[in-house]
Amino acid sequence: MTEYARGLSHEPPLKPERPQFSSGPTVKFPGWSLDKLKTESLGRSHRSAVGKARLKYAIDLTKELLGIPDDYLVGIMPASDTGALEAAMWTMLDPARPATVAAWESFGNVWIQDAVKQLKLPNLQTLSADYGEIPDLSTIPQRNDVVFTWNGTTSGAMIPDTDWLEPGREGITINDATSAIFAMEMDWAKLDATTFSWQKVMGSEAQHGMLILSPKAVERIESYDPPWPLPKLFRMKKGDKLNRGIFEGATINTPSLLATEDYIAALEWAKSIGGRKALFERANTNADLVKNWIEAKPWLRNMVSDPAKRTNTGVCMVFQGDWYESLSDEDKAAVPKKIVKLLEERNVGYDFNGYRDAPPSLRIWCGGTVEAEDIERLLPWIEWAYETVKNG
Repeated sequence: MTEYARGLSHEPPLKPERPQFSSGPTVKFPGWSLDKLKTESLGRSHRSAVGKARLKYAIDLTKELLGIPDDYLVGIMPASDTGALEAAMWTMLDPARPATVAAWESFGNVWIQDAVKQLKLPNLQTLSADYGEIPDLSTIPQRNDVVFTWNGTTSGAMIPDTDWLEPGREGITINDATSAIFAMEMDWAKLDATTFSWQKVMGSEAQHGMLILSPKAVERIESYDPPWPLPKLFRMKKGDKLNRGIFEGATINTPSLLATEDYIAALEWAKSIGGRKALFERANTNADLVKNWIEAKPWLRNMVSDPAKRTNTGVCMVFQGDWYESLSDEDKAAVPKKIVKLLEERNVGYDFNGYRDAPPSLRIWCGGTVEAEDIERLLPWIEWAYETVKNG
């Protein structure tokens, strides 16, 4: 037992400076404050010259920082990553074509339910795996359209590569990258529709999603009219052509310009520290701290058994050992909740409980806006809280 695990009188001496470890919305970038946000667009119409210019700047800066090819389009969509992803599914998936939806955690399973229960695709292959695992993606036919989640936000399992997607494949790929973007390099040549939300890796305000389309995706949208009714929020065509205004700042519905300014501030910060490569390095450093700590604790294991599939953003851990295994299922589920409660009460760490549908677990966000020192300070507190719960 460490000196930090002997009771309430022996709490660790240092607390994180920023105790926000939520996996979404994630912590703001270091040094963030409201006075860093530009305000000229506030109180203005999003259709005004200044409003459209700021929306277009957010799009352009996103494209620059992510290294998105010049012939790809980037647009701002309503309803966060969910709205962007479902808009892609509703406008691009064709019942006459075979499709695959692959899932290995809760959000991927939502896309399966959309395909099965809402779109009712008749020629559908579904692939699923338990939390911490990834299904055999090599079984997906290359002619199939495919919907997948690059990184499992609620399980910590990511795809290790895109070798299962052949160059020039016949089907389109729809990629939910919301907890991977800005932390892992995207293989743009193999991606046709990629979505994410501002609230995840960049720690910006919620409710706005991004949709990135390849020329192949544009061709599919323009050549295909879905048989089901499309809500206005999903309609991306004017006549037979893609409404390219959406990808130049003319959003489908009214966006929050305050949230836009917050996202711009995060992008400008990322650019100032070295762009996406610097964000990748920060996320890798943070995740390695947590992963190595888990490996050194006999009462914990990474939810993902294969190191090649372990994320560098939302690192998930589950409990093990004789004491934990002796508990009832109800008491097992209470362990992470009690740990989080102890640390939240002390303003040490917030919102790092595992996802509600996942196995009882802890999940520490390690994306690039997190400071490594804050993670280093959090980990001894988790050990102290675990021992306090165990001996309580």
